[in-house]
Amino acid sequence: MINNLPISLNIPPKSLKDRFLESCRRYFFVEKFLNIYGVVLLAVIAGIIAFCVYKFGMVFAILVIVALIALPAVVGLVIYPKFGIIVYLSLSFSIMFLLRYGVPFPLGTLMDAMLAMFILGLFIQQKKKPNWQIFNNSITKWIIVWIVYNILQFGNPAAESRLAWVYTIRAMAFVSMMYFIFMYNIRDIRFIRLVLKWWLGFMVIAALYAAKQEFIGFTDFEERYNNSEGVPLLLFIAGHWRKYSVFSDPVTFAYNMAIASLLCIALMTGPFKTYKKVIIIIIIITLLVNMLFSGTRGAFPLVPAGLMLYSILKFSRKILLFAIMAALFFVGLIVMPTSNQNILRFQSAFQPNDDPSYIVRKINQARIKPYIWSHPMGGGLGSVGEWGKKFSPGSFLSSFPPDSGYVRTTVELGWIGLFIFCCMIFTILKTGIDNYYAIKDPELKAYCLGMVIMIFVWNIANFPQEALVQYPSNVIFYLTVALINITLRLDKEKQQQNLLANV
Repeated sequence: MINNLPISLNIPPKSLKDRFLESCRRYFFVEKFLNIYGVVLLAVIAGIIAFCVYKFGMVFAILVIVALIALPAVVGLVIYPKFGIIVYLSLSFSIMFLLRYGVPFPLGTLMDAMLAMFILGLFIQQKKKPNWQIFNNSITKWIIVWIVYNILQFGNPAAESRLAWVYTIRAMAFVSMMYFIFMYNIRDIRFIRLVLKWWLGFMVIAALYAAKQEFIGFTDFEERYNNSEGVPLLLFIAGHWRKYSVFSDPVTFAYNMAIASLLCIALMTGPFKTYKKVIIIIIIITLLVNMLFSGTRGAFPLVPAGLMLYSILKFSRKILLFAIMAALFFVGLIVMPTSNQNILRFQSAFQPNDDPSYIVRKINQARIKPYIWSHPMGGGLGSVGEWGKKFSPGSFLSSFPPDSGYVRTTVELGWIGLFIFCCMIFTILKTGIDNYYAIKDPELKAYCLGMVIMIFVWNIANFPQEALVQYPSNVIFYLTVALINITLRLDKEKQQQNLLANV
């Protein structure tokens, strides 16, 4: 009673729906099933599962187990994207090994489903806290153009098969969307450190596994793969098996070893403790030595090319001396007499005009030029190589071996597609170099330097082989592209914080 006047609150009674929801919230989320209702509910569920297993057999039991794993995983991917990124990277590194082992599960479809969950989570996060400005940069615009152009290829009138597009779009454009996932969810330097440690950890494991293949031998399931149709022609050369570690083929293995070693070289410029730099040097040696077991000649010039760009971006007297010493080492390795098959194959990489396979590639590329000029949009995704043989056998392009990422892009997407791809790569490199010189923080500067060198080297690697279509290379490529922008963004945030702290 206020001022001797009675007060009537007139609070309406709760509806049946509100009381039910409040009870469910208390029983299930507050008390977490630790009550009679929880016991009854779990008992009923257990009884239903037992009856269904009795009725339908082990298939139903396996589906229940998969559901129990899949549902928390989906929630984790959508609500905790950092957890999802680590899982996605881990699966991209190991997917080819698991497939070769014979895992009876569509892992490629699982990767696509995870990416779809990432995208769903991104839109949910943007709905709650809109921040589209984070994607407002020139790299994003060209990636969107690239994705849209690949989607439009479904209507390419020159395409022999629409089904080939369905299978190929995943590696060519769908994976590109991981750029947006990385851009939005990598928001602090600690997570960058975790991602890079995870990445290099997998690379060291892959290198050691290749050493196991070289000195101990292949496992039974790898022997079955080696002796399958057509594989010995590609892997057994001069009486020696090329090693592929946990990757799909020796090329992907060698490229990832070279790329990761260049990342380590860039990290040597960062403000890290001496013991960490010693570990980095050991990793570099481990990766490069085991790279030789792949017998992939296209990977051998990558490290010198990366060191060349490194010397230009970090030009100083010490760097110049290091570059000269490295150049003398590589020249000596190229001209030295040897009977070692791995070193002989390394030396042949710098004498392409004497290589019969390189001559055949030049002939094939000359043969396809008239087709390229007469088809500005190309022959459609999946029209060449293995996909062409599978989905459009007997067509003109199905018998053409691209043997190069750039050649494949030109033949399948036309010179328009090649122009878009080259503009995208040029923009990425230019932005990376600009960002590298703009970044003040030495650690972020080292990370950006590593990304720029890797993008540069990847595009050199894409000329003799298809470097950007296999796991994990396609995922790592867009991670490096995203980190080029992320490092500058984090540096600006840090500089802003320092400025406010000094005011």
